[in-house]
Amino acid sequence: MAAAMWIWIQDITIAHQQKQASENDIPRGNLSDLYPRWLGARELLLRGRDPYGEDITREIQAGYYGRPLDASRPNDPKDQQAFAYPLYVVFVLAPTVGLPFAVVQRAFLALLVAVTAGSVLLWLRALRWRVSAASKVACIILVLGCFPAIQGLKLQQLTLLVAALLAASMAAIVKRQFTLAGALLAIASIKPQLVFLTALWLLVWISGNWRERQRLFWSGAASILVLLLGSECLLPGWIHKFQQATSAYYQYTGGGRFMLDVALSPLGGRLASAVLVVILMVFLWRSRHDAETSASFQWSLAAVLATNLVLIPIFAPYNQVLLVPGVLLASKEVRRLWKANRLSRMLVALTAISIAWPWLAAVALAVAWLFVPAATVQRAWALPMGTTLMIPVSLLALTFAARSTLLSAGDTPQQHHR
Repeated sequence: MAAAMWIWIQDITIAHQQKQASENDIPRGNLSDLYPRWLGARELLLRGRDPYGEDITREIQAGYYGRPLDASRPNDPKDQQAFAYPLYVVFVLAPTVGLPFAVVQRAFLALLVAVTAGSVLLWLRALRWRVSAASKVACIILVLGCFPAIQGLKLQQLTLLVAALLAASMAAIVKRQFTLAGALLAIASIKPQLVFLTALWLLVWISGNWRERQRLFWSGAASILVLLLGSECLLPGWIHKFQQATSAYYQYTGGGRFMLDVALSPLGGRLASAVLVVILMVFLWRSRHDAETSASFQWSLAAVLATNLVLIPIFAPYNQVLLVPGVLLASKEVRRLWKANRLSRMLVALTAISIAWPWLAAVALAVAWLFVPAATVQRAWALPMGTTLMIPVSLLALTFAARSTLLSAGDTPQQHHR
């Protein structure tokens, strides 16, 4: 299935996109999401230029797309590829700014493969799920062979690095290495929209046992403060520039629409989002006293990450690598979930189908690619993406149902009282 997914993306989807680009004069350069951040970091650290400036944006476009975008060309992409990250991302990229981008690109791809594979092991450790070596290898192969991870690798998306940092932070919390966990979480905030809800949940959890857990708070707060002040020294007033860049990004990408807005309506989506947040916060508040090794903590982690993906105003499949712990946890508890009740069985089936569909469709297209003309297969290139929107929603529903059903049945381990 993993091999079929790679074949579908490389030989069918990318080939289709290249053909469309050639026919419609759509520019294609290195198409690396790392490039805008790397170029901005290089120009700031080596030449003192403002990475949020329009001149840097034009230079980024020349590398990313192969030429600067032209508003008079109707087929040019809308995404301006401006430097729309917190400035402290330059500290992460600082070791690479003196190297040619071609070298950085290859090294970063290898790094992303390594940390994505490693994150699977870290999630297993955070969930306290001991499996055989063969099962670990199978999990790693499936993660590296799923569409979100492959898209992230192809685009060299920092989301994969953020997911690995979150996995390491959660594994550290389970080991009660709170100082390390706080620092890792702060670094992961280079994509704040992906970690904000997790940080909010951990604040609630810390309040449940401040005496023992306060090191997590102080470590995270101190690390963020260092990153913010260091960035201010590099570029005074960068926060305002970042806010402007983020606002512009939402406008030219259409990212201001939420997933629930699309599924329901703007009003219905906002109401559903508000209800979802209230339900989540009630769950998190009730479990704030539970230990980091408890089932309640694990289900809270899965619920927070799934909710985050449903609520963020930018939908990108590569962000779904953050659903890996939820999928692992559901797999760990699948027998009890199946036996729990009819609703639980329905959600298990729905989630399994939505997750399996991309692989099954990719297998079908990969087999067809061997025997059917390429042009015919390419016309069905989008088939594996049919359940992309359903995956986070179905997993979130399963997570909420499982948390209510299993924990109410007395499956929460006893809390630690020290």
